[in-house]
Amino acid sequence: MKLFLFVCGLLLSVLPLRAVADAGTADSLLMELNQAIAHKKEYDGQRLNRIAVLTADFASSEVNDNTKFDLGLRIYDEYKAFKYDSAFAYCQKITRLAAQLRNPEKIEVAKLKLAFVLLSSGLFKETFETLERIDPRQLTTADKQIFYFLRARAYSDLGDFNQDQTYRPAYYAKALAYADTALQFARPGSYEDLSVREFRAQKTNNLAAGAAVYEQILRLPRLTLHQLAVSASTTAYVYELAGQPEKAFELLLVSAIADVKTATKETTAIFKLSDYCYRQGDLKNAYTFIKEAREDATFYKARQRQIEISHVSSIIEGQKINIIENQRKSLKTYAIIMTLLAGVVIGFAVVSVRQLRRLRKADQLIFATNRELLARNGELHQLNNGLNEANKIKEEYIGYYFHNNSQYIDKLETLKKRVEALLASKQYAGVQKLVDGVNIKTERNELLKGFDTVFLRLFPNFIAQFNELFRPEDRVALPDDQLLTTELRIFALIRLGIADSEQISRMLGYSINTIYTYKTRVKNRSLLPNEEFEARVQAIQAV
Repeated sequence: MKLFLFVCGLLLSVLPLRAVADAGTADSLLMELNQAIAHKKEYDGQRLNRIAVLTADFASSEVNDNTKFDLGLRIYDEYKAFKYDSAFAYCQKITRLAAQLRNPEKIEVAKLKLAFVLLSSGLFKETFETLERIDPRQLTTADKQIFYFLRARAYSDLGDFNQDQTYRPAYYAKALAYADTALQFARPGSYEDLSVREFRAQKTNNLAAGAAVYEQILRLPRLTLHQLAVSASTTAYVYELAGQPEKAFELLLVSAIADVKTATKETTAIFKLSDYCYRQGDLKNAYTFIKEAREDATFYKARQRQIEISHVSSIIEGQKINIIENQRKSLKTYAIIMTLLAGVVIGFAVVSVRQLRRLRKADQLIFATNRELLARNGELHQLNNGLNEANKIKEEYIGYYFHNNSQYIDKLETLKKRVEALLASKQYAGVQKLVDGVNIKTERNELLKGFDTVFLRLFPNFIAQFNELFRPEDRVALPDDQLLTTELRIFALIRLGIADSEQISRMLGYSINTIYTYKTRVKNRSLLPNEEFEARVQAIQAV
């Protein structure tokens, strides 16, 4: 059964993604990516199932050290783009096994695997130190190609990370030199050969060469999802440098789809997609993708990626808050208008009740008149005429009542159309006249309740982590029917990046002195120095 699960998972991991690569429009690719993200847990589960099968065999006492070393390499391959600390742990295990076997080739291979995972995690110093300790003479031809290409990637990534125009050209020159060496050990036309050539095209900004190599890679008979993801991402960068962002966007979508379907966490495609969507004004997808990129980088523990993502993430989330604030203002305007309309309805209802009371009095008068007419047989004709006249008055009064209600409905319709027209023409001054007398306090309470709900959905552990900053007796304990207190709400806004006390006071409807008082009182109760407290609040993680 374990073998069956492993084989199934392996087949899924190596299926080519030509259908995605040739999918066509960016819209269809974007839809497919969002669908893949929705099934992300299933793809992660497939990789975890493969790992479970391999780790069970690795732990078995029936296998010898040579077999364990091979199993350790396969487990490492599953982890290397999935989870850094697990990949690192298995690097340590195969290093010990290689030493026990006293096999020079295996010892160098273990170092090579360690260098790869260190580079993926952003540990440049440790990467170069490990690479310097590798003796390529002990490696096979295939591993030599990997060794020199890894050195090329290390210098390239270091140049990208430093962003220094003085040292970057030297790093790129070394990267290209090692890439040329790697080509000497690659079989012409193989994926390894083409991936190095694509890397060279990227570093030399050669669009024609990069596009041609990508087409060659797509025609490879056993192209895996992960290989396609890497190739598409690299080619996207070349198109971006060539001033063709739409084509780069499509290739990044192809890469990101492949990454999600292979449960690859060490990736840049979805992060770059979020930045592109943000620049195009597609905030919904930008927020979805930056959230995925942040989760992947955190799960994998890619240090340099987390730094890159944090900057873009803050910008996108800040923009989202601004949009929510604008929507809140619009909703507030509509709520005020609807409140006013409700007030008008209540007013007409009061008038209607008064009219009904008058009708009842008229009915009583009619009945009294009728009894009097019956008692006066001698004046029956005159009384009957009076009764008929009273009934006529009643009918006219009822008609008047319904006529007034009809006019009220017409006025409501006219008022609705006027409000819509004022809003459509942005005559907000006219709208303001309609909303005078509205209970702002109630609206503000509803606003704060909505803010609490949205905030706690973004930061479900905020209260628990906030309480960790205080002694047990000073922690906040909320009743079941309350979301946030005023103190919690102030620091919730600070966690969202709104640190200006004056702005907080305007949003919450308090004076700035009140805000300062709340903040000082909370800081004085905390376990931290006052000057460190807000920084710790801002470090509370979202889930």
